[in-house]
Amino acid sequence: MGSLVRHITIDSSDAYRLATFWAAVLDAKVSDEDAPGDADALVESANGALLFVTVPEKKSVKNRVHLDIVPAEGTRDEEVERLLALGATLVGDHRVPDGRGWVTLADPEGNEFCVERGAAERTG
Repeated sequence: MGSLVRHITIDSSDAYRLATFWAAVLDAKVSDEDAPGDADALVESANGALLFVTVPEKKSVKNRVHLDIVPAEGTRDEEVERLLALGATLVGDHRVPDGRGWVTLADPEGNEFCVERGAAERTG
């Protein structure tokens, strides 16, 4: 007998606002049960769920856990540009000349996440 992960919970200053950002990242939607000002907001996608919870403390150090994402379509570089346009910020560029590597971004509240190459780029 083992355990299953129900969702990954992320502390935030504004749960609904951050959930809206991540819903756009994941091409998902914020739960119909959540609204601006709620203490928490759930984003469910085909690959799992993220629960955002409003807490009084601000983020102050590097995340101990972060998400690694890959583009569902297109390239890593196209996905990085899309996420920057949604409001992410560049933290570190770890791409190498042969095409491998990743890009570290931060969401609007400073939570780091990495964008890796998609399946087509890894096999092509």
